[in-house]
Amino acid sequence: MKNEATIRDMEKLPDTDGFAPLDREGLVDRVARLLSRAIVSGRLAPGERLSESVVAKQLGTSRAPVREAARLLENSGLVTYAPNRGFFVRRHSATEIDNLYEFRITIEIAAVRRLMRQGLGATAAALCAQIEELRRVAEPGHDMLTQVEADMQFHRLICEGSGNPLYLRSFERIALETELTIVLIGTLYDDAQKLAETHAPLLDALQSGSEAQAVDAMFYHLDVARALVTEQFRKLEENTP
Repeated sequence: MKNEATIRDMEKLPDTDGFAPLDREGLVDRVARLLSRAIVSGRLAPGERLSESVVAKQLGTSRAPVREAARLLENSGLVTYAPNRGFFVRRHSATEIDNLYEFRITIEIAAVRRLMRQGLGATAAALCAQIEELRRVAEPGHDMLTQVEADMQFHRLICEGSGNPLYLRSFERIALETELTIVLIGTLYDDAQKLAETHAPLLDALQSGSEAQAVDAMFYHLDVARALVTEQFRKLEENTP
């Protein structure tokens, strides 16, 4: 059975000998991380059913935390729930992805405005280091998911640096969904280094001290990504029976 075989490949929960047992919240979060990784990496395909019993058996836990974890992933946009049928890996449409990027633009421009008004501070060094990380993971030997995660971390640092936890919370809510949509199309650029280099002008604008310049740079950066991802996803829809 495909779902069972897929789950079997997932990381097992660790033996807790010598450590305090995981409480319900910790267990649910761990199961949610394992499932989200399987979905974003493509090991669980769009439209595939998440069998609570299979997942619970493979992870050595009861069905209850698996169900709660699936609810968390539903809130993150990775799965959907069908009454009397259960949870399924969500199928995305080009329109939904366009809406997702529109929301990202709203959140991240607000975060940039706040960050610029209070000053970059330690965020500047963190962003410089993250661009170097983006360049590193663009080298041969690193997969698309690793590159996308590094990309999202750059944007996460901006939301975190803004000092408004609501911006960061909103970003985290859609981060996994964004990663999934990019991984589904396979690639953004022919040269993986280009993904890293598109962040350099954004960093330059942030370091300029001009709020208007930083806002324009963030809008351009995300709007280009929005167009690329949405266009490629439409092509996938057209070629899907």
